[in-house]
Amino acid sequence: MSDHYFSQHPHSKSSPKKWHSRLLGSYFTFESDYGVFSKNEVDYGSRLLVEQFAEPAIAGDFLDLGCGYGPIGIAVAAHHPNRHISLSDINERATALARKNADHNHVSNTDVVLSDGFHNLNGRAFAAILTNPPIRAGKQTVHQMFEDSHDALLKGGCLWVVIQKKQGAPSAQKKLINIFGNVTITDRSKGYYILQAIK
Repeated sequence: MSDHYFSQHPHSKSSPKKWHSRLLGSYFTFESDYGVFSKNEVDYGSRLLVEQFAEPAIAGDFLDLGCGYGPIGIAVAAHHPNRHISLSDINERATALARKNADHNHVSNTDVVLSDGFHNLNGRAFAAILTNPPIRAGKQTVHQMFEDSHDALLKGGCLWVVIQKKQGAPSAQKKLINIFGNVTITDRSKGYYILQAIK
């Protein structure tokens, strides 16, 4: 398998890069690296997802599924200190960076789990799941993430997805309707769709 950001053991040479970014009105310091999605800045899709996310009415933890170096989960955790946010990814380098970035930003209401999908989440249930899915892993993998997210949500819980139109937003909408029976486009910007589905 080629060394993509969804590889468990990235083989690309490590060369970390650190930068500052403003999300939800707060400034964060993030570090990323080769072999991890988005090395130089918080990508537009993740930024849009963070800005559009709305806290669900129900109690419960949140999950940043496929967290990468952690910008979504860390920003949401900082903005919702009364919630616990789990960050999970299959990529060992990514999860190490996510832990480091949570520490950099003094965000303590998080945990980071090395996991292929939900395999290492031990049957936990969540009030909200946010994902910027690994499009390069293929439609089958992405759609399986949607199905598994439905199973892992509490009743009344929400799945939030950012996906580009050219990378499968229309088929993602159809799949979410098939699984959840509903989907809302909460925003469209620069070809990115923010999709919300409620269990």
